[in-house]
Amino acid sequence: MSDLQLPVDVQCPSWASCLGYMGVASAVCLSNWGSAIGTWKSGVSIVHTGIRHPSSVMKNVIPIVMAGVIGIYGLIVGVIIAQSITKPANSRENVYSTYTGLAHLCSGLCCGVSGLAAGLCIGIVGDYGVRAVGYRASQITLFPSQSEKEGYTTVAEGEETAGEEVSGSEDQNKLFVSMLIMLIFSEALALYGMIIALIVSQHSYSCM
Repeated sequence: MSDLQLPVDVQCPSWASCLGYMGVASAVCLSNWGSAIGTWKSGVSIVHTGIRHPSSVMKNVIPIVMAGVIGIYGLIVGVIIAQSITKPANSRENVYSTYTGLAHLCSGLCCGVSGLAAGLCIGIVGDYGVRAVGYRASQITLFPSQSEKEGYTTVAEGEETAGEEVSGSEDQNKLFVSMLIMLIFSEALALYGMIIALIVSQHSYSCM
């Protein structure tokens, strides 16, 4: 019984390259979308907080930087996938297979969707985290109670704080460190997607 072989047109159709370019678009666009959302949410809160406490703006710019890195992940994966897409030969025979195209599409979606999720997480954490740090630094309370809570520092009204950079600095530092930890693990989501994307993008089959 002779071995059956699929024709080249079945393994490498003319539309196979569309899968690869969809992977490029997914990696770049979705990652940039997540980066834009993270920058938007965190940036608005930084500007809002800077009105009452300008000295904390530069320290709270970390969410903006971490959101911008997500776009770089998508750029790296997109460039690698784009360089792996081979064009048809001069004889109009396509050597780019559906196996390679699906691998590149999977790679782009892994990086893009992970970057989108990470950007949303960074935006929400950065928004509320920066506002919380700014509220604490400006002595703004979200609750009507005036009683002192255990674990919080207070500055009496009319007390001079010229020598201090931030009022309630101990509490503010606790809030900032906890926000930073949440941002790091949020950024790790995009990094995980990029690592898998780089591994999957190396899977290929050629019809040569």
